[in-house]
Amino acid sequence: MNLSQRIEDLIEDNAPDFEISKLFKQYIKEYKEGLNELFEASQGKDFLVKHTKQLDMIIKMIYKIVLRKTFGDYIPMRNNIPISFLALGSYGREQLCVYSDIDLMIVYEKSEGFNLEHLIEKFLYLAWDSGLKLGHRVHELQDLQAASLEDITIKTAFIESRFLIGSNFLWMRISRELNQIRNHDKQEFIIAKMDESEKRRSKFPSSMQPNIKESVGGLRDSNLLFWISHTLYGLSNVKELSGKMFSEEEYREYRSSLELLFRVRSALHLIANKQQDVLILEYIPEVTNKLGFSSQRALVTKTMHAMHTINRFTQIYTHQLTRSFIYKKENILLLRHHQLMHNFYQLNNTLYVSFHSQKIQHLQLLELLASLEDINLKFDPSIYKRVSEQMIPGELSKKEYSLLLKIFSRRYLHCILQFFFDAGILADIIPPFDKVMFMPQFDGYHTHPVDIHSLMSIKALENIQDPLALQLYKSFSHEERMLVQLATLLHDTGKGRTQDHSIVGAKIFSEYASKFKISDNLIEIGTRLVKHHVAMSRVAFREDFYHEQVLFSFVSKVKDEQTLKFLFVLTYADINGVSQKTYNSFNAKLLRELYHASMEVIDNTQMIGEARKRRKREEALTKKDSFKALSKLQQKRILSIESNLFFIKHSSEEIVKLFQRASNLDKYSYSITHSPNLIIEIYKTIPLNLGYLLGKLNFLNIAAMDIFKLHSGIKYFKIEFAQDLHIDDTLRIEDIIDDAFDMSKTIELTKPVLKENEIMLDCEHSNTYARLSINTKDQAGLLAYVIKSFDDVEIDIATAKVHTIKNRVRDQFLIEKNSNVCNNAEKIIYELLQGN
Repeated sequence: MNLSQRIEDLIEDNAPDFEISKLFKQYIKEYKEGLNELFEASQGKDFLVKHTKQLDMIIKMIYKIVLRKTFGDYIPMRNNIPISFLALGSYGREQLCVYSDIDLMIVYEKSEGFNLEHLIEKFLYLAWDSGLKLGHRVHELQDLQAASLEDITIKTAFIESRFLIGSNFLWMRISRELNQIRNHDKQEFIIAKMDESEKRRSKFPSSMQPNIKESVGGLRDSNLLFWISHTLYGLSNVKELSGKMFSEEEYREYRSSLELLFRVRSALHLIANKQQDVLILEYIPEVTNKLGFSSQRALVTKTMHAMHTINRFTQIYTHQLTRSFIYKKENILLLRHHQLMHNFYQLNNTLYVSFHSQKIQHLQLLELLASLEDINLKFDPSIYKRVSEQMIPGELSKKEYSLLLKIFSRRYLHCILQFFFDAGILADIIPPFDKVMFMPQFDGYHTHPVDIHSLMSIKALENIQDPLALQLYKSFSHEERMLVQLATLLHDTGKGRTQDHSIVGAKIFSEYASKFKISDNLIEIGTRLVKHHVAMSRVAFREDFYHEQVLFSFVSKVKDEQTLKFLFVLTYADINGVSQKTYNSFNAKLLRELYHASMEVIDNTQMIGEARKRRKREEALTKKDSFKALSKLQQKRILSIESNLFFIKHSSEEIVKLFQRASNLDKYSYSITHSPNLIIEIYKTIPLNLGYLLGKLNFLNIAAMDIFKLHSGIKYFKIEFAQDLHIDDTLRIEDIIDDAFDMSKTIELTKPVLKENEIMLDCEHSNTYARLSINTKDQAGLLAYVIKSFDDVEIDIATAKVHTIKNRVRDQFLIEKNSNVCNNAEKIIYELLQGN
């Protein structure tokens, strides 16, 4: 569209204003539709400049049309009309984003020869009718000074004005006025801007979904550096300080980070079709594609890294520029009396360094930090520059590791770690962080990237509010507290890999901890803590830890009482590292209940040993292709089988086959095999007259019998005999099995000889099960008699482990306590001993 020509035609035809505004609106609509194409061709600041220039052209054209329609063919020279149009804010800086307001200031000087109010009114109406999103101010020249005193925001807008169109003569007078405004009470203005900045930074902290404009390290921090440098020195660009205050390399890194934020913000506006400055989850996939990043994680990581760079750069140089205003002169002498080392000072728990000091070597830095009083320290940004310029080359020396261990042992560790992070040297000092710096965690749970979450977890250790966690932490020795701090710090450093981050993190911890003078025992405990750092919260919040299998499986990972205490404190810190609101009274109660329940059973070495063996078998099982081929529900059903012995006794392939055999079972099924001796396997959902079955088979010697509860009410029986039968006898066995599902069948059994000391009923075996053990000589019909005795007192066997070795029977039965077994202990033993 040739806009100028078409507008000229409308004016020649004396068309009304609404026809002209309609044409402008159509032009602006078409321009916006082509913005995506323009963005593809030139992103970053170049895109913003081109967009700004396009709006400049539209605003200039609207003013020219107003003059043409007002004066006709007798338009005065623009310099003679005492009115000027100025761009303010991001529009003035040529950083206007697509859907941001167009901040415009119209300055005029009264003249009897011109109806300026009429001109301004016609301009604004035409601009609004054309669809421009104007934010405007109108001031008479003589009122600028007074207006700038009304509000700090107005003065800020004034000092970044850019001339668009109007009288150059008036603009020269405006410039002089603005220069006086800039020089008026610089100290008050700068202090007010610094205070405003601190409030903004508190309101918009670092986040995985950052506000590109307002968050820490966002565009506002960059603006602040410009405002201060312009106020003090009248600079038009921060770049003018390059080579004087900071190096060319520093500026390039800073400018590159700004360029990324410009790109991200523009992409957000274009995708959302509105003013959208927060990089929220909804838009991350589209922004990733639009900017050509390899992954969503890469986009967010690069963005957070860029904001960290901007934050460090602006913090250093805004403080350097303003130090004469924000540092009290009376403190200079005090600083000299509190010198720690050459050019390093400590006052009111804050460390300062002279901006003229030399770079500090990393050994000097660690020596300094290790020597400081163990208090909650603050670090003035002046120190960031001196340490960030000195990257740590390669591996630390033994002496440096020794100093670092001393630092890790501090009561107040978070402040130093935060200093490492802010100065940009965290991964240089602590290499395990190298792979997780600025790594987002979009799991619907975490609110911070990995590095910040780790630091927040350490901070939680310093401010424990939970009574049990505090009691446990206070009971730890100095060395144990250091271990818990180190495990807490490194617990998530395994993230970002294909393997489970807990397993990778445990390897990282073990390797890193071995570089310090820490005992092998503590390193092993710390490795275990990192490997299982999510176990306690996962079990407490997602599983029924009063179920025996769940509880013993958890305790088998912990292994001992002291590690359980460490894990409770680490879990507390990890949850609080997400946010203070995440750790609430409800989940605190669950964690404490799991802790106390674990303490009650942690000495049950047999059950813990079985649970540990089962866990290893489960880990092997879940890696098998045959298991992976099952549905999620089927996998869950297998892993929920209660018997540890079931997993210990069977291979992964056997478990899958047994499960598949039991699937779609209708009442019962069985198999009879000869390999080489007789084996009977039974699956059933209906009652089985087991006493009758074994009684009918008492002409055979039973070598072993297993009973397991599978799922959905299915029970599995495996009876192995010491001899085989001829194949022709199989039909006879089948008839006996079929008859055994008739609960009315009875059989007379010979009473075995049992002694009281050969029977043991352990009601304290676990919270869920009692264990009945029989150790006696092998006798025909013994097992059938025992099972019938159980049937007589209505006891349901959960698991049976029956073995005969060298004519000695070693039978063990797990019986659910809800069968009232312990209340009838005497009756059960009486039934077994009856007639002896």
